[in-house]
Amino acid sequence: MSALTTTSPLLRPYEKGALRLPNRIAMAPMTRGRTDDRTGTPDALTAAYYAQRADAGLIVSEGLWVDAAAKGGPGVPGIATEEQTAAWRGVTSAVHAAGGRIFAQLWHVGRMTHPVTLGGSRTPLAPSAVRITGGDIFTSQGHLTHVTPRAMTTGEAEEAVARFAAAARNAVDAGFDGVEVHGANGYLIQQFLAENTNRRDDRYGGSVAGRTRFAREVVGAVAREVGAERVGLRISPGNPENEITEEDPAATYRSLLEALDPMGLAYLHVIERGSYPALADLRPRWSGTLVANYNGSAPTRRDQAEPLLESGTADLFSFGRLFIANPDLPERFASGAPLAEPKWDLVYGGGAEGYIDYPRA
Repeated sequence: MSALTTTSPLLRPYEKGALRLPNRIAMAPMTRGRTDDRTGTPDALTAAYYAQRADAGLIVSEGLWVDAAAKGGPGVPGIATEEQTAAWRGVTSAVHAAGGRIFAQLWHVGRMTHPVTLGGSRTPLAPSAVRITGGDIFTSQGHLTHVTPRAMTTGEAEEAVARFAAAARNAVDAGFDGVEVHGANGYLIQQFLAENTNRRDDRYGGSVAGRTRFAREVVGAVAREVGAERVGLRISPGNPENEITEEDPAATYRSLLEALDPMGLAYLHVIERGSYPALADLRPRWSGTLVANYNGSAPTRRDQAEPLLESGTADLFSFGRLFIANPDLPERFASGAPLAEPKWDLVYGGGAEGYIDYPRA
């Protein structure tokens, strides 16, 4: 055993609640766009991909859409149908056979989609009819201009809550060890949280309590469905991604955590990106497991993550891009082996190349 193995906090076991992890390295959710676009089902390639990375303390899957209106792009898988649920059993079985643990990330993109992706005529749904004005969005027909979403009715917001809960049940039935509710990166839940994308005057808008209601209801419904100890939540306070503007992230997320902390969730997954020091501010307000993530222009290095664990700011750290070309990332950290570089032009879509053809060290 190397000196690094015995001294790095990333490589120490972690146990709290229902989590029993051999190390503190989480594999962050990453869209890879390689599932059947017609059915949203994974195949043997997907199973191999996740099983190769089973040395991670915890794997969080790519985002899985919870409803037909939730899909964000071509090749993105779902967990909303019986066919999808059955197909994911092959993936979770492969991960468990390799000794791993895997949570399913539950995803609704809100306005971050296009009618082409949704079937050609369906308008994206969002808290309010606020269009993204910059850039474009990738579809099966190439990059297209964003459309103006349709504001969800109160009933449709309530139905979306129920869809998250149903998808959580499907995920557990598919063999996932738990689920992570995706409340980050400018997708539907964060669109409800942010002032610039939530201009509602019903109970899901207006005040901090109104804007956090959808997130609270989703997490609560999912926890009631599968048990709080199987539920994580991912947030990215102050993150400007996908044209999100949060005027006072401290007030918004402190209020959200005050409501959720007593529930005893499996973990809170915090992405720090932007000027708000989310990790330092929210750690004292979260008594459960906290997973940290930096979403910068370059992949996070091991020596950037370790101080957060040593200081107690985080209990686990999630790496995304490093896992693409380094399926054995914990082993490489332990031995000091060099890290491989991904084939960046093959990250999204395609077949085995750039997906499951990266060798172990």
